[in-house]
Amino acid sequence: MGLMRRLRVTQRAMERAMIGVSLRDRIRNVEIRRRTRVTDIAQRVAKLKWQWAGHIVRRKDGRWGPKVLEWQPRTGKRSVGDPQRGGQTTLGASQVAAGSKRHTVEFGTPYKRPMSSSGRLSVDMMMMTMMNFC
Repeated sequence: MGLMRRLRVTQRAMERAMIGVSLRDRIRNVEIRRRTRVTDIAQRVAKLKWQWAGHIVRRKDGRWGPKVLEWQPRTGKRSVGDPQRGGQTTLGASQVAAGSKRHTVEFGTPYKRPMSSSGRLSVDMMMMTMMNFC
């Protein structure tokens, strides 16, 4: 049973107690409401909720409430994969001072690890032998 329904049931039970009738008397809820002149709890909650929403929208102190209410989602579908990034990242001064061996990387380009000295020598040897055959 939802919260609003439970509140309505409880309110009707209180109203029956106010006028001294029981469920066995089989008096309609409309008649009980007319006798007690009590506002329906669901209507009162709805009115207070709208008043609170208006209060939140009128705030001008930069909190996120009005921003969320005015937010428009993006239209269309996003492309598959990682987003393309522009720019360049370099080492910070603290990383350079610490002796970091990272290199500058351009975003959007594939990163290749620097070759070890032994690997570089073998590549140089292969290139020289290929040049001799040509």
